[in-house]
Amino acid sequence: MKTIISILLISTLIYGKSIEFTSADIEKIKASPNKNAIVIRFKNYQNLKKKIKNYSMIRKLSHINSFFNNILPQQDQQKYGISDHWSTRKEFIIQGRGDCEDYTIAKYFSLIENGFSKDNLFLAVVKVEGRSTEHMVLFYFKSRDKIPYVLDNLSFKVIPLNRRPKLNVKFIFNEKESFLMTDYKIGKKVNVNWGEDDKWNNLLKRVYTNKE
Repeated sequence: MKTIISILLISTLIYGKSIEFTSADIEKIKASPNKNAIVIRFKNYQNLKKKIKNYSMIRKLSHINSFFNNILPQQDQQKYGISDHWSTRKEFIIQGRGDCEDYTIAKYFSLIENGFSKDNLFLAVVKVEGRSTEHMVLFYFKSRDKIPYVLDNLSFKVIPLNRRPKLNVKFIFNEKESFLMTDYKIGKKVNVNWGEDDKWNNLLKRVYTNKE
């Protein structure tokens, strides 16, 4: 099993250039009672990348959305014992469970890895009609003046925002900027006050600096 795990992780690293494994990651996976499932998830992600390489834009969106939606949902309070934790993509795949932020973050970095521009991707904080809590989804804008496609862990369908009338968008953001939405399109630029616990910029540091 040790040899199999090492081969699969090295292979995933080669094909998944933005997922980098530390020796601590490998030891953690090897020690996990769920190591077989973890290896399979990374192997399946590697296969997904090769499969969708020459797909159309919408087919890539749909396959990446579906891949992560097949990971089981679990609230942070159950998993970490705290109310809100934003997992890196690597952490999410290893854990094999997560909430809406985890799905959205994983899809964001996977689309970038598969050729999508950061300028056309935005994480969106929304309210879903009939739900009391906020929700997070990912938007893909074919161009900034178009209605975005929605990647949502509550739906396997990747469709334009105007076909998701129960989503009320509070704001959207990426690594560069943040906006309000007007008539399903990008509106006024805004500054998001993340407070003392800046989960977004802390996550970016974890991904780009700490290789988490």
